[in-house]
Amino acid sequence: MAVYAILALGATARSVVQILTDFDRAPLAYLLSGLAGVVYILATIALIVPGRAWYRVALVTMCFELAGVLVVGTLSVFDPVLFPASTVWSLYGIGYVFVPLVLPVLGLLWLRRTRRAAAVAEPEDHAVGASGSSADHAVGASGSPEGRA
Repeated sequence: MAVYAILALGATARSVVQILTDFDRAPLAYLLSGLAGVVYILATIALIVPGRAWYRVALVTMCFELAGVLVVGTLSVFDPVLFPASTVWSLYGIGYVFVPLVLPVLGLLWLRRTRRAAAVAEPEDHAVGASGSSADHAVGASGSPEGRA
């Protein structure tokens, strides 16, 4: 989580300076760096705040950043003219020691692990059965039905 916060600050600060001082030189690159910074900020918040909605936000932001670093990284290798200045995601994050490439993979693995742990600790809501009672479909932690006569 701390790495996301550091990357969020670094990417956002860098893009703000680039946009304010040299935007005409490489608008696409600087806007992509700004977008990356916003995505890292959102991912950081989503990792801190508990709840299913924030879990989904973390999942979406990490998938987006992985797709971004793969697409921009590949484009910057095969068509470097597109990026006259580097972005956070250029050359797969080489300017940030490849952290932008590795971080979403580690984040997704962490989400997967914590999701399983949360599912064991707190069972999902169950649908209401034909009799109108949610006990018709309740399953305990051991996997055995509960609340049936």
